[in-house]
Amino acid sequence: MTEKHYILEEADPAAFFGVNNANLRLLRALYPKLRIIGRDNVIKVMGDEEEMAVFDETFGRLERHCATFNTLSEEDIVGIVKSRHAESDAPSDVIVYTTGGKPITARSLNQRRLVEAYAANDMIFAIGPAGSGKTYTAIALAVRALKNKEVKKIILSRPAVEAGEKLGFLPGDMKDKIDPYLQPLYDALQEMIPPAKLQDYLATDVIQIAPLAFMRGRTLNDAVVILDEAQNTTTAQIKMFLTRMGWNTKMIVTGDRTQIDLPASVKSGLTEARRILGGVEGIAFIEMNRGDIVRHKLVTRIVEAYEHDARLAQERRQAAEAAKADTAAEDRPQP
Repeated sequence: MTEKHYILEEADPAAFFGVNNANLRLLRALYPKLRIIGRDNVIKVMGDEEEMAVFDETFGRLERHCATFNTLSEEDIVGIVKSRHAESDAPSDVIVYTTGGKPITARSLNQRRLVEAYAANDMIFAIGPAGSGKTYTAIALAVRALKNKEVKKIILSRPAVEAGEKLGFLPGDMKDKIDPYLQPLYDALQEMIPPAKLQDYLATDVIQIAPLAFMRGRTLNDAVVILDEAQNTTTAQIKMFLTRMGWNTKMIVTGDRTQIDLPASVKSGLTEARRILGGVEGIAFIEMNRGDIVRHKLVTRIVEAYEHDARLAQERRQAAEAAKADTAAEDRPQP
């Protein structure tokens, strides 16, 4: 009798075992000469040596399928075991799959440009309005790189800029105070990585989420590094962040220039970076617009209304300045 232990390194054990271990029961039925036991992320297999050799190859394909799609159905198992399909390769336009097995793809022209720019450049700026998928697409690209072992870690950061509230009024220690700023990043990760795996990644610093201030002094190698809400950085802060870049690292900077929460006297680092770095080789800028918004249809209407109001305000300011100039001209003594 042969005995072997298999460790689920990439796949989520809960998805692999199935509801109430239904997938394990199916594997036992398909391999009657083997005794298959699952516990935590380890599968213990004992039995006939020849059947073990067949199971050995099948297990690898099953795990890759589960790791890719974040799900493993009984139909998938039968198809792979009976060789009706080989390894399940994701379609070329799929970035990654959600924990429910749904494909995440670029859903607009500029989102596709962002995906293409990621492949061709080491630093990408994605600039656009709320709901245009900047952060979500960036995190999907990072998760794909981690799953494909292209990088060793994902680092996500945001500036902790107060928008109407003060950090001191929030309960808890510094981590508790900062977490609300980082919640949108957690939300995206939770859609793409199974809960147990995500907790493991966070506990072992494979995925790091930290405010921008914690980046100072670091060199970031073998990572996908994402800076979200970059419109709320100062010029000094974004320069500090961009110069953290190390070997085999990709940086994605996202932001919306219409949602700057900095004091009026402080220039946005994102705006300055767009002006200064526009022609630098290896850096791509993707400008998104309201046509890329993929949230509720009201979000598009809200963005349009605010843009219209901003245009009217600009026109009123220009008219007032022109009237003031005409009055000043009339008041000047005539020669």
